[in-house]
Amino acid sequence: MTADNELDVSGLTCPMPLLKAKQALNKLAEGEVLKVIATDPGTLRDFSTFMALSCHQMLESREVDGVYFYMIKKGSVK
Repeated sequence: MTADNELDVSGLTCPMPLLKAKQALNKLAEGEVLKVIATDPGTLRDFSTFMALSCHQMLESREVDGVYFYMIKKGSVK
């Protein structure tokens, strides 16, 4: 899966990874994909909640050796 933009927020803790991801999503066009790389385990909860409350879609969420990878497709803002 390829991303249109990549955001590395490794080393940042809550709430910064989510805030930075929101800013990056705002710069994308509808349908484009943002890849987020994070190290804060709290991003699992934060990103899950954000997806439930937003128009965006989580295409992939995985963890490898304490690094979290998210692929987020920007939805249409209503």
